[in-house]
Parts: sequence; C-alpha cells; structure tokens
Amino acid sequence: MRIGFAAPVSGAWSTPENAAHVALAAERSGYDSLWTYQRVLGVPDGSRGEANRSVHDPLVTLSFLAARTTRIRLGVAVLVMPLHAPAVLAKQLTTLDVLSGGRLDVGLGNGSMSEEYTAAGVSPTGLGRRADDFLACLHALWSGRAPVEHDGPFYRVPPAVFAPEPVQKPHPPLLLGGSSTAALRRAGRLCDGWIASSKASPDAIRAAIAVVRDSAEEAGRDADALRFVCRAPVRVRFRAGADRSLFTGTADQVRSDLAALADTGLTEIFVDPNFDPEFGSPDAPAVEVTNRVDRLLSELAPGTW
Repeated sequence: MRIGFAAPVSGAWSTPENAAHVALAAERSGYDSLWTYQRVLGVPDGSRGEANRSVHDPLVTLSFLAARTTRIRLGVAVLVMPLHAPAVLAKQLTTLDVLSGGRLDVGLGNGSMSEEYTAAGVSPTGLGRRADDFLACLHALWSGRAPVEHDGPFYRVPPAVFAPEPVQKPHPPLLLGGSSTAALRRAGRLCDGWIASSKASPDAIRAAIAVVRDSAEEAGRDADALRFVCRAPVRVRFRAGADRSLFTGTADQVRSDLAALADTGLTEIFVDPNFDPEFGSPDAPAVEVTNRVDRLLSELAPGTW
C-alpha cells in the first residue's frame, strides 16, 4: 500500500514556503504522493469546519509543487465536477500532466455544497447523470482521435482538435469519490479507481471496494488494475483517551489506525493534517505549525508503520 501526504492548502500552514518545504521533505522521506482538495467557498457561520474556511486552489497549488519536485506524484481529492466545464478542465489537467512529467492523479466528485453550485450557476439536481456525461466528455477529449467530438445531455464539444495530449496514456488516472451505490458503480464502470470517504470504517471501505470491483468486472474491465485511495485526516496529540476518534491520538495510535486499513483493499492512504484545526485553521499560530510539520512527516513516514 502506497503512502501519501497532503500539501498545505488550508489555513495558517498553507504558505508558499511551507508548501515547497512539505513537498520536498515528503519526496525525500519516501512518500509516494502529495494531495490537495477543492473548496471554492466557505460559509459565514463556519459550520463546514476550520479546514474549509480558507483554502487555496488545488490545481494551482499542484502546479507550484510540480516545479519543485521530480518524483512524487501529485493528486487532488477531489475536484467538484459541476463547478467545471469538462473541456476547460481537461486542458488544465493535460497541461499539469505535461509540465509534471506525467505525475498527475485526478480525483473527481459531485460535491455537496449548495452555495458552490449556486455560485457556479449549476443546478444540484441530476448530478448523477451530469457526472456520467462529464466523464464521457473527458474520455472523448482524451481519446486521441482527430477531430474529437462529444454530444451529451449536459456537455457538448463540436468537432475540434484537442492538443497537446497528456503524458500518461490515455489520460491521467481518474479516481471517483462518493459513497452511494450509484457512485461506486460509476467508479468501477468509468474510472480508474475510487476515493473513500475519510469518515468510513474499515468494514464500509471493504464493502464499497467490492461494489466498485464488481461493477468493473461486469463492464468487462480489469478490476485488479483499479486504485483505491483514502484520506486520513490525522490529529496527532501528546495523549488521547480510549474514546478517541479514528486517526486522532498519539503517533503510535495513529500509526495503528493507518495500519488497520491495510487489509481493506485500499492501494493508497494519504496523511492529511489540513483537517486538524491546529494546522488547517486560519487562526492557528503559523510559527508553531511550521515547527511541527517536520516531526509529523517523520513520525508517519512510510516504513514507520
């Protein structure tokens, strides 16, 4: 199972200096990947959590990190499909894949924030059908055909040339988020893998992976080629009681939680401190966060659990 780390994108620790430092330190420490996430808007009452109050754009952040690294893969979990036009997004993703030397992993999902749908001018109804058409449009754009063309219920691309092509063939891996049965089956049928909810139990992850794999096999695809990724929103603390939540506690306890996911079918876990208010809150003391990040990278590095 591969181990990734989240780039600083939220709150006090998401400075340019920290982002570059974390990327280089993660690459040196043997982490396999760096991850971001998308949040366009916060809400006035803060009810979406500290990590969603102030968040950098995920693709711009990955572009910044691509220029400072050479080996580590670059992922986003996830981009909210209804907020994007697939042709424009395909151009951005292709460019990032080319400039990073083929290191991009693309997580996609439908999102859940009505304020973002409104701001993007899209309806929250019919998101499943929209997702099917979005993925079909991306696949058409990355088909290698000339001209490309797509005519779906939500998106249309007239006969055109789409160039350059991505480094990864036929395109960067597409990993779908979502926990409904429809989303899981869509991941197996149309995507290169699935991104699990960070709140899911090991048993729920195991059951969801089985649905994705079954859907892939029914579609005549190789289920063994699929990737299964999970965010671990860690909160390392000096001590924690028996009633602690998953991924919260001492470094030893968090390592034990991570190791417990190894037999679920996941192929990759990434450690994400952005959702720890002591890292991801805009009000966290930035100097303190900077001093703690190296210890966290070391304590949870590949090979330590």
